Amino acid sequence: MKKLQAQGVHHITLIGADRQTSIDFWEGVLGMPFIFEQPNLDVPDDNHLYFDPGDGRLITIFTRESRTADPTPTPEVIGNVHHVAFNVSRVTYNQVAKRLDEAGISHSGEKDRGFMDSIYFRDPLGLLIELATYKFEPPIHSSHAEVLLEAHKLRIDRKDYAIGDEHLADAIELIAKRNQTTLST
Repeated sequence: MKKLQAQGVHHITLIGADRQTSIDFWEGVLGMPFIFEQPNLDVPDDNHLYFDPGDGRLITIFTRESRTADPTPTPEVIGNVHHVAFNVSRVTYNQVAKRLDEAGISHSGEKDRGFMDSIYFRDPLGLLIELATYKFEPPIHSSHAEVLLEAHKLRIDRKDYAIGDEHLADAIELIAKRNQTTLST
């Protein structure tokens, strides 16, 4: 069979509780504009809300007014979603813990992931949410994924446990050298 080549995430759809709980969290807490709404065309009793997470793609929520929010953490079992991560700028990331504290939302505190920094917390329905910011910017005309692939190769070659700053810096240099021309020898 030939591959069915994916070209990015189109949208992610979650099962929500009532309409206002979704709007209050996705737009009110995470700042994702509520851009579109229609009935769920497959389940007429559900409503379908659409939010823009900042890159023009979509997070959609099926809501039903008879459902109430249950903050019990979603089960960590095979086949379930563990968490959903959203990119934020460094300046926003620097405000996340303070703003979550002000909103009374408990969180993990800052986590250093080697190539990014993260903070985790739960939505009103128990879904684990991660707000993350990369520690680097990729060279022009390349992507974060390309830098991570090169950094991974360097990490493996060097027999290091996890990606760190040196792997990222060296990967960026390799990609820049590969993508740029020079008159120097």
